[in-house]
Amino acid sequence: MSEENNPVFQIQRVYLKEASLEQPNSPAILLEQQQPAVDIQLGVEANQAADGVFEICVTATVHTKIEDKTVFLVECKQAGIFEIRNVPEDQMGAIMGIACPQIVYPYLRGNVADLVTRAGFPPVHLAEINFQAMYEQQQAEAAKQAAAAPQVQ
Repeated sequence: MSEENNPVFQIQRVYLKEASLEQPNSPAILLEQQQPAVDIQLGVEANQAADGVFEICVTATVHTKIEDKTVFLVECKQAGIFEIRNVPEDQMGAIMGIACPQIVYPYLRGNVADLVTRAGFPPVHLAEINFQAMYEQQQAEAAKQAAAAPQVQ
């Protein structure tokens, strides 16, 4: 096998693509004594940036509320640029849905905790994520939807 056909997987860059913080009910909400409810949503997206170069983004949305009032809302999007070449097509989904997010996610966790702390709150530490289980669940749901879709003849 020649060098030109060897698989390539390299991290080009990891960066904070987007970050936002809202405290729409401050300062009144800060005087509340109740514990807020915390809702955390995660998402992964992959886009081709150039031939053999992909941007993988992991997004976290942290919404804390007391009753129906927002305490704070944080959204962070951490991205990585990866060079991926000469990898079999059937392995590309797993690389972009498991391997790349596992590399980017620790940076996202740190940025979310830092942003929340800088806002004057105790840090929110995002839990470790099993990206393989998440990817397999998404693949199973996609297969189920494809099977349920009406067939065009």
